[in-house]
Amino acid sequence: MGILDSVERGLERAVNGAFARTFRSGVQPVEIAAALKRELDIGAVIVDRDRVLAPNRFVVRVSQKDADRLRGLGDTLEQELRGVVVKHAKQQSYQLLGDPDVEIRSDGSLTTGVLEIDASRVEGSVDWVAVVDVDGARHELPRGTTTVGRGSDCGIRIGDTAASRKHLEIIWDGAAGLARDLGSTNGSKINGQRFREAALSPGIVITIGQTALRFQLVPGRASRPARPAPATPPSASAKPTATPPSAAAPPPSAGGTPGIDEDFWRGL
Repeated sequence: MGILDSVERGLERAVNGAFARTFRSGVQPVEIAAALKRELDIGAVIVDRDRVLAPNRFVVRVSQKDADRLRGLGDTLEQELRGVVVKHAKQQSYQLLGDPDVEIRSDGSLTTGVLEIDASRVEGSVDWVAVVDVDGARHELPRGTTTVGRGSDCGIRIGDTAASRKHLEIIWDGAAGLARDLGSTNGSKINGQRFREAALSPGIVITIGQTALRFQLVPGRASRPARPAPATPPSASAKPTATPPSAAAPPPSAGGTPGIDEDFWRGL
């Protein structure tokens, strides 16, 4: 970063701080998206004529109040922000050393409405972890078989009276997953359709009675409380890439409801 860049950032922080103290408007997702694009442009480094490396890891620091509000939007927000990074990198022909990652983190030194981003180039892939979210609780899936049901010996225990004692099993091998109904009385459903076996994909929702089980892949750094929205991480890649395939086009929200990507980020 050059001297002029440092001066520009200092002025920007001063103006943003004054604005936030006056209006207390709170950080908006679209502001984060714009700031991420700016960080990509500022941090891009020309390696040779055909290779421009840009940052791929971003920590978005905001006030505690803003962090609580933004986290309320769920994992979908960070996923959509990763999509912003991928899309802008592709448009500018930037290359990334590994999977893009965006983390929203609270910083007690910041005023409501102010955001700062720490950007870096990190080689390698994000360590994605398989989880199942049930009634606000997040259950990390070990490799092997996890049983779901009302029984006390189930790996994931639910209190729904419509569930059998051993209702469902989830098989996870570290790369792919399978859900299998164990001959339950009331069955298991995906999108309203009963199934016996179904492959798991990020964001898929399995319904047992009135209970929804959402399968997700989340960054390994995120040992945080469950958040209801789906996330679809990019494929792992250790080589420089501008567009990790599964990150470029996140799937729509479960149940057909428009997600952030569909109704808010379009055109960014």
